[in-house]
Formats: sequence, C-alpha cells, structure tokens
Amino acid sequence: MIETEGLTHLHLRVRGLDASLRFYQEVFGMRERFRDGHLVFLNTPGSGDTITLNPEDGPVGGGGVDHFGFRLKPGVSIDEAVAAVEAAGGRLARRGERSPGIEYAYVADPDGYMIEL
Repeated sequence: MIETEGLTHLHLRVRGLDASLRFYQEVFGMRERFRDGHLVFLNTPGSGDTITLNPEDGPVGGGGVDHFGFRLKPGVSIDEAVAAVEAAGGRLARRGERSPGIEYAYVADPDGYMIEL
C-alpha cells in the first residue's frame, strides 16, 4: 500500500475555459490560484483540493478526466510507489522531475486511468 495524504487534484479537459472557470467559481465558490501556460488551477478556499482546467481544441474536444493525483506522504519514494502500482496490476506511464529533487510519476490503473504521484 502506498501512503498518501489523499487525493490532491483532478485534471479536467474542458471545451470552454471561460465557461468552466465561471461555473466552478459561481457554483462551488472556487478561486483561481494560478495559471501555468494554458492550465488554470482552482481551489476551494480553506481546503487542499485542486481542479485543473485544461482547454483542448481539435479532434480530442473537451470533456473528460485527463488524470487525478495523490500526494505521497513524506518519506515515501517514487520508486516504492511505482513498485506498489505495478504489483497491483498497474503500469508506469512516465516519470521525471518538476525541478531538482521534486520527482513525479504518472501511472495507469488496470483500466488505463492516469494517476499522478
């Protein structure tokens, strides 16, 4: 079992960024925290949750879950986490570093849903 601090984010592909942003702000009171290129990160005030809105054009269109993420507890290594995923029937999709010493991995569950660790 991988020890995590729980579900941290949900990454959504959206048809219309402005409409989706307005929806989550007006309906759930979420606030825009920052942008990273074309991605918009929203958070419910006072919580640790995040929804990332990713506008996509073209044949992929909008709608759908791109991936969701779990934050590993301090001391849990990416290697341990990936090994646990693979032992349970999942697979490593890719891994790397966001910045020096800040590792991440994208793994897939048995149905192909992407999970960021």
